[in-house]
Amino acid sequence: MDNENKIAVQTSKGFPLNVFFHGPQEDVKKHPVILTVHDIGSNHTSFHPFIYHSSMQEVRKRASFIEVDILGQGENDPALPTQNYRFPSLQELGESLVSVLDAFNVHYVIGLGEGAGANILARFAMAYPVRCMGLCLIHCTSTTAGVMEYFKDKIISWKLDSGMNPTAEQYLIFHKFGSEIEAQDSKEGREELIQSYAEALKKRINPQNLRYFLESFLNRTDISTRLEKDLTVDCLLVTATKGSHLHTIHTMHSFMNKQKSSLLQINEVGDVINEAPEKLAEGFIFFLKGTGYIPALPMPHSQHGRASRISMVDADKPDMRRYSRDELNL
Repeated sequence: MDNENKIAVQTSKGFPLNVFFHGPQEDVKKHPVILTVHDIGSNHTSFHPFIYHSSMQEVRKRASFIEVDILGQGENDPALPTQNYRFPSLQELGESLVSVLDAFNVHYVIGLGEGAGANILARFAMAYPVRCMGLCLIHCTSTTAGVMEYFKDKIISWKLDSGMNPTAEQYLIFHKFGSEIEAQDSKEGREELIQSYAEALKKRINPQNLRYFLESFLNRTDISTRLEKDLTVDCLLVTATKGSHLHTIHTMHSFMNKQKSSLLQINEVGDVINEAPEKLAEGFIFFLKGTGYIPALPMPHSQHGRASRISMVDADKPDMRRYSRDELNL
């Protein structure tokens, strides 16, 4: 990414995180900052198809991005130790993010996370609510791993001991893209996305390191009962109708404060970042305007020159009092 600077941050939890900063660094205390945390089987680059999409141009002009690589998940990262090594829990990873903000002298951020990264950001926001202006959580889960998920993930994590293998690869593809292989507009286009993702898994992420992160996600604690009381920031939950996590994010939303949360469901895709960046951008920009963090943002336009429309679940539309009539275009 243009003007991207890699910095190693030593966290208060005793482990380092590689962080990538891009955007204006002058007067960063007042400049809007978006903090991204990625899913299992990915790293900070997984957000680039969305952040660099034309629909996000106005956001890029106004905001800086701090992108976190979870420990050992970066491209070509060396293998983490195997003897007497303890990978941090999702709770520890979430609490460690405040060290990232402190390293850049940033007072508060908007969080953008996917999957495991979304869960980590939710924990960060509950631990440090004054440092977070809002969260956009894609395919997030707030519960512990179910019985089937536990055994499926456990088998895959065991197999990763000997390197990336077809079983682990297929599971991670399902985790990211959902069960349906055919795309809405072009089967070939989706197959290219999946093939590119599979090649990246084999070449860029150390399998042993991936196993550590997968097991940390597998052993996550339940935060559902804490959400209504402790998650006090504005939240936009995003899911895809063909995604593998559709039910989990609906479950999470059922525990949340409905005055603080909205649910955006994007139809006919499994991976919203790569398959529906325009719709995700519209929902995200609408959310940013509603929080007041970047209020002057114009809404993105479709290829036909008209503002595109997003579809929010009827019962989960944003609090009308936070938006003007002109801004609400559902």
